[in-house]
Amino acid sequence: MEAPGCGSVEGTVSLLHLKRDLPEENGNTFGRERTVGKSTFVRLLGKINQEWHTVTEPLNKWQSLQTSKTKENSSNLLQMIYQDPSRWSYTFQTFSCMSRFKAQLEPVSETLLKAQEPVQIFERSVYSDRYVFAQNLFELGYMDEIEWAIYQDWHSFLVQQFEDRVSLDGIIYLQATPEKCLERLHKRARLEEQGVQLEYLERLHTQHEKWLIEKTTEVHFEHIKDIPVLILDINKDFEDNTLEEADLAKKGGSLCEEPVMPTVFYYGIPT
Repeated sequence: MEAPGCGSVEGTVSLLHLKRDLPEENGNTFGRERTVGKSTFVRLLGKINQEWHTVTEPLNKWQSLQTSKTKENSSNLLQMIYQDPSRWSYTFQTFSCMSRFKAQLEPVSETLLKAQEPVQIFERSVYSDRYVFAQNLFELGYMDEIEWAIYQDWHSFLVQQFEDRVSLDGIIYLQATPEKCLERLHKRARLEEQGVQLEYLERLHTQHEKWLIEKTTEVHFEHIKDIPVLILDINKDFEDNTLEEADLAKKGGSLCEEPVMPTVFYYGIPT
């Protein structure tokens, strides 16, 4: 099924992954750091062009993983990893990465295929899962060498098998300081995140910087080594600032509309 230009974006400190010009079933993805304002920024881009398709993280699925045939029995995997990261890091990272693969492999809707400028925006991608979050858990010692080797093995296999469908055309990096991200995290007051410390956000920030800015992270896939990265400073609280919102939306929207860029990825501190 041939599709017209379609992009993808992901976000973190905030990172957005953007993909356009899909050969068959591709889209945009957003990626960002935790509590950097990714979801708000995604909504801003959605206002620019209502034909663009945004894909958010399946947070509810992580918070209520059904463990039996009865709906009453479910587990909050997100809470479990925060409470006992040594026990649950590999389990959570495997499940979260599988959810990202599923999102990026989801068939493009007929509505999106008919759009003049089809763009898919993903909150995060399979690449930030590995090069930021999983890598960070391994370096912290929450995943041992055997678990890390297994994770990398199946991750590389799946990316190689579905390379055309999970590739990205660009990255929008929503950049904010760890201190600002912690402030926003406290404001959000998500139950599972009550114990998150500044040091953890600093480590995630460093992983993002090494990957997207310094280019010192070892990347194993040629198709994302030279991916374009748009850096947006979002230390200012733009949600209630009309002028700041307009400026960020304009900059981010220009990347999504760039005719030669089919995929955009945006990354920042995880939320």
